Amino acid sequence: MNEFITVLKNETAEITEKKSRFIADIIYVENIKQVEENINSLKKKYYGSRHNCIAYRIIENGQVIERASDDGEPSGTAGAPMLTILQKNNLCNILVVVTRYFGGILLGTGGLVRAYSEATQKAIEKCELCTKINGEEIFVKLDYSSFEKFKYYCKNKNITINEINYLSDIELKCEMEISVKTQFLRDIETKVLNIKEYRPLGTKYITKK
Repeated sequence: MNEFITVLKNETAEITEKKSRFIADIIYVENIKQVEENINSLKKKYYGSRHNCIAYRIIENGQVIERASDDGEPSGTAGAPMLTILQKNNLCNILVVVTRYFGGILLGTGGLVRAYSEATQKAIEKCELCTKINGEEIFVKLDYSSFEKFKYYCKNKNITINEINYLSDIELKCEMEISVKTQFLRDIETKVLNIKEYRPLGTKYITKK
């Protein structure tokens, strides 16, 4: 996958349907371990709830891994519609957990689908979204006199400086879109940039400017 949409921070939304409370938590995750940790944490937080239904989509090794669970609700009434919302919006690296406190009134399959979908959609609408795109992280070493020019260059080229270490030289890590990398390396070779040393650190998904 070349790009996808995700959330900048976690959000929570709640609806009430026929006295049942549906609490939707949207959480940014990057791997299965984080998914499991957050699910366990929410189950402890909402101890006493009847159901904790889940849906998630994450990127691992360039592939989308997605799962859904109804957690005891009738099959297909909770996790599946929640996952469908993530799919339709091209949302990845996101875990959705909708917790239900039963209010004593049965909603029927149609009512459950609507409630879990509405809670999920309401939480997503509260989120600030961003687009992630294929990028690369690069290590750079330069002298102090070249640093201000380098920062100006990065600002104009939408290159993000993530880490700066002030040693005998300045050593930093920066990330950029793949499309920017070719020009960046050419500018190093042609001395547009005065760089002492650089090396690629690997590909990663970065926030699209």
